[in-house]
Amino acid sequence: MAKAKKTSNKTTKKQSKSNSDSNPGADELKKLYRDMLLIRRFEEKAGQLYGMGLIGGFCHLYIGQEAVVTGITSVQEPQDTVVTAYRDHAHMLACDMDPKGIMAELTGREGGYSRGKGGSMHMFSRDKGFFGGHGIVGASTALGTGLGFSHKYKNDGGVAVAYMGDGASNQGQVAECYNMAALWDLPVLFVIENNQYGMGTSVKRSSAGTLYRRGEGYGIPGEQVDGMDIFAVQAAARQALDYVRSGSGPYILEVMTYRYRGHSMSDPAKYRTKDELNSMKEDRDPINAVKAALQEKGVEEDELKSIDKEIKETIKEAAEFAQESPEPHPDELWTDILVEA
Repeated sequence: MAKAKKTSNKTTKKQSKSNSDSNPGADELKKLYRDMLLIRRFEEKAGQLYGMGLIGGFCHLYIGQEAVVTGITSVQEPQDTVVTAYRDHAHMLACDMDPKGIMAELTGREGGYSRGKGGSMHMFSRDKGFFGGHGIVGASTALGTGLGFSHKYKNDGGVAVAYMGDGASNQGQVAECYNMAALWDLPVLFVIENNQYGMGTSVKRSSAGTLYRRGEGYGIPGEQVDGMDIFAVQAAARQALDYVRSGSGPYILEVMTYRYRGHSMSDPAKYRTKDELNSMKEDRDPINAVKAALQEKGVEEDELKSIDKEIKETIKEAAEFAQESPEPHPDELWTDILVEA
């Protein structure tokens, strides 16, 4: 006879777009502001270096989505692990990976996290609990389920946070992962970063039903949250992580966000109107919302400018390090491809 799925008082629901009840202090707000601004300035510089021909291959920017990874990471525990897809530079920065090593990898230099051989989609840091960005659509979900199995096997109290895009949520392996994670009560938080467009196709044209409810058939609860509101993201993520960490099994968090740039650097994003884009930038920008909250706390504009100046200097140093770091030696072609047991 099949095992009955655990039940809890938490039911699958849709969360409204209101802020959480928490009232973060000025220091916490500054940390959130700094972390999101670091991501944006880094991505802006990456886009600039790509345009100069210093970054080759694919490059997917996270500009506009900063509240998602910043909000979720801010309420994680040190033993948690993270895996994501190819829009991954922000996740690395959120995990406290060195901007110099990330930028050097983007430019294919020896000082990069994968010694210049991986590029945008293939770098990780075991020390930081970040198990990579992955170019295969939906792969992050399968790897995250495996990380969840590892946490349960080791009984280390960790949660695997597995990110995917709205397009990836339609992949068959995602359904398989939901089944396995639910069957074995794995500690996995599946995060769907719904930025409204899978490459150039809107979610309305590509995805039937509501994405966070796709786990219902497996007994997995889920929730949809406003991903442009970092306080709402924090509240939902904290609740979801507590649920998973308690041993109740996996959870699905669909975070409604928006990317300001194209799907990749080669995408002119002509499938949406300028009015739509400008409306999101002007009315819903996640960084501006935290800036406004800081100003309400009495933080002066000069202090905010000082933070921006400091971050710009950090990004400048990262870009200089990347360009000064040598390219990998040709012998590197033969390393990291085989391990003899």
